[in-house]
Amino acid sequence: MDRLQFEVPVRITTAPGLPVEEIYSVEQALDFLQDWPVRRQGPVYQAAFNACFGATVDLVKTEDACRAFMAFCRASRLLARDMMVRSKRGSEARGLRA
Repeated sequence: MDRLQFEVPVRITTAPGLPVEEIYSVEQALDFLQDWPVRRQGPVYQAAFNACFGATVDLVKTEDACRAFMAFCRASRLLARDMMVRSKRGSEARGLRA
């Protein structure tokens, strides 16, 4: 497995009615983030971008970059509904509250 590939793809939907897209790797996440409008780039965006970029140069673990990208997608309301349920269940299984 490629070191920059996510264990589980991040499923996003960019607009109502459009099909769900799957982001499989740090590189795909960076491509998506680089196309994000500048006027909508806030601290959560910057954290995701920095984490993904850091993973490409071995400063950040791939799964940490994935979590940062998921947090950005959740905050931007891009995360597909099935990912929100899966993320919540995973957090509860570890004793955390979503």
